Order: sequence, then C-alpha cells, then structure tokens
Amino acid sequence: MKSYQGTFVKQNGDERTMTFVRLADMPEDFIATRVKGTGKKANLTEGRELVWDLDAAAFRVFNWKTAIGDIVEAEIEEAEKNENNT
Repeated sequence: MKSYQGTFVKQNGDERTMTFVRLADMPEDFIATRVKGTGKKANLTEGRELVWDLDAAAFRVFNWKTAIGDIVEAEIEEAEKNENNT
C-alpha cells in the first residue's frame, strides 16, 4: 500500500507535516470499520482530501492547494500496516 508524506499550510497559517494514506489506496474493510455516521460524503473545498493520518491513526484533511515542496511517496510494508491498524 502506498503512503505519502507532505507539508501543507493549515487554515490558521501553521505548517503541518503529515504521513498519510489516500483513501483510494486503502482496503475497503479498513475504512468500513472506522467510518461512523450517516455515510454522507463530506463536502470538502477544492484541493482538500480526506486521508488516513498514519501518525494520529485517524482521518484528517490534507490541503493540496497549500502544499509546500514535494509530496514523497513510499510503500508501506505489511508489518507497518498492522501496527497502524490498531
């Protein structure tokens, strides 16, 4: 599974570096066990994407429009996936 690391400017002006997995790259069963609510899709403004933050082990929003520098792509090993699925 692919992971990404990138820095962006948050709405309050702070910079945030995040290591994350895009939802399209995640197994459906992983997402299904963590989604609560009505199942209604979030209305995110252009350039914002709902992702799984590997460090926080939670859904977060990455802002591609305010990204700083390059977004680094990496491959997650099976053992790492299991550690982050808790």
